[in-house]
Amino acid sequence: MSDNRSGGSAPTVLRMVLGKRLRHLRERAGVSFEDAARAIEVTPLTVRRMEKAEVGLRIPYVKELLRTYGVLAKEIEDFLHLAREANQPGWWYTYRDVLPEWFSAYVSLESEASVIRLYEPHYVPGLLQTEDYAAALLRIGFPNASPEDIRRRVALRLKRQDLLDKPEAPAVWAVLDETVLRRPVGGAEVMRAQIDRLSEVLEYPKVRLQIMRFAAGPHPGAFGPFHYFRFGFSELPDVVYTESLAGAQYFDLPADVVTYLEVLDRMSVQAEPVARTREILAALRKEL
Repeated sequence: MSDNRSGGSAPTVLRMVLGKRLRHLRERAGVSFEDAARAIEVTPLTVRRMEKAEVGLRIPYVKELLRTYGVLAKEIEDFLHLAREANQPGWWYTYRDVLPEWFSAYVSLESEASVIRLYEPHYVPGLLQTEDYAAALLRIGFPNASPEDIRRRVALRLKRQDLLDKPEAPAVWAVLDETVLRRPVGGAEVMRAQIDRLSEVLEYPKVRLQIMRFAAGPHPGAFGPFHYFRFGFSELPDVVYTESLAGAQYFDLPADVVTYLEVLDRMSVQAEPVARTREILAALRKEL
């Protein structure tokens, strides 16, 4: 991964997993890219792109590759079943008119993660925003968008939040800068409702919120927001997401991921303890 995803078709997490499985099976069988390509009459680049989930998994190609790799017939059928599922667009496909291509990969990762850790210095994370707070932010971010366009973008953001109510919901651990709670978004009433929402999510057994107070001084994550994902698939490495005005970057090289994870660990020590979050939210709400 470790690149700027500004174009192409963003893969589902399952397609990423199956691509890595194909690579593992090819390497275990001792088959080169060139030999695999000859088996399905394509270029070696096509095989590489299948393994990197940069293209869809064409079923006839996958079937012949698995045969070439010596996979048993029953295992081939199981793999093909998953490949057909992986080729189906994610639920977010219906929002493709308002979903930047570089962010659709994020939604896929978020939907399948078992652990999400993040630092946000500017705004409440999308997973925890109220409808009014989200609408106020999106109107600023897309000043020329039509009311219908804003409505669609808000609907997408709220749909993402269904994740928190699933039985297999991920563990979410967020560190929010105090600025997030003091920056007025949409007015006092909107901010009060947003802080109430943050207090509510503290009841979720898998959600942890910490506040980085101004008094904590400089901290290692001050350069900008970033999100860390861990998955329940052994084939899929941990991923860190960062974004800018021009797009996003996804890091999965171990050295890069460890750097961000160590920063999150240090910040969780420097921020106020989770046990104080409700008290801090209540105090800040009274100031509105």
